[in-house]
Amino acid sequence: MSKTIKDLTAGTAGGIAQVLVGQPFDIVKVRMQTAPKGTYSGMVHCAGGIFKNEGPLAFYKGTLTPLLGIGVCVSIQFGALENCKRYFARQNLANGQGGADGKILTGTQLFLAGVSAGLANGFVSGPVEHIRIRLQTQSNKNPTYAGPYDAIKKIYSSHGIAGIYKGQAVTLLREASGYGVYFLAYEKLVQWEMSKKRIRRDQISPMNAVIYGAAAGYALWAIIYPIDMIKSRMQTDGFSSSTGQKYKSTWDCVRTVWRTEGVGAFTRGLGPTLIRSPFANGATFLGFEMAMRVLDRI
Repeated sequence: MSKTIKDLTAGTAGGIAQVLVGQPFDIVKVRMQTAPKGTYSGMVHCAGGIFKNEGPLAFYKGTLTPLLGIGVCVSIQFGALENCKRYFARQNLANGQGGADGKILTGTQLFLAGVSAGLANGFVSGPVEHIRIRLQTQSNKNPTYAGPYDAIKKIYSSHGIAGIYKGQAVTLLREASGYGVYFLAYEKLVQWEMSKKRIRRDQISPMNAVIYGAAAGYALWAIIYPIDMIKSRMQTDGFSSSTGQKYKSTWDCVRTVWRTEGVGAFTRGLGPTLIRSPFANGATFLGFEMAMRVLDRI
């Protein structure tokens, strides 16, 4: 099995683990980000309202799209990341840097590898998250879309490919900046343990993979949360004035939210995100590392 196939397969395992663990928290985050100011007094109020009015299964509303899509997204992330890491390792080896095999990458190299992973992922995650958010925020009593396929079909027939990729510019900004920091944090922690204990990567304990993934997740959200909020607003906005469009562009969205709702709007829904982050991101890296260890034996 080629290294690229292993990377993509292990990444898919990490993505599926991420969705199954993180989806209930994500729907609370999205509802809080996109609801008018004052709708919810906090995370518990939002989650309680969803449970009372829509039932427990509502926390997994729109899960099919991310389960398939995020599996692909995380697969692409890790595929691009590992490919870039191998490229930089070859450069290091040629220049006599990065240890005996060139694999001890610098912070800049790891950040750039993460940026490339984010950008590669963004072309898939943009439409996947757009469809997921449409399904998560629609009325339970009178839904606009019957499911992911119906949403894609209706949006594409009315608004074309631009409708499917609504909010793509801010998505790419989020992915590039966020995943640059995300993978930098995780890989540096892995390097630190390998150096300190003089062990191989596959000797790092699963629990530490979870802990380092959780730390990387917090680094990610510290950078991208305000950007993510704008992305959510753009992807739930109308497609035209006739369908209730509020924002003419990403920058117009930023200015409008700042003017009408204040700085607090940019961190609304942060609570469930911070609770979700260590579990979802820990599960992601645990899934990837464990799958890679199995695949390396094949």
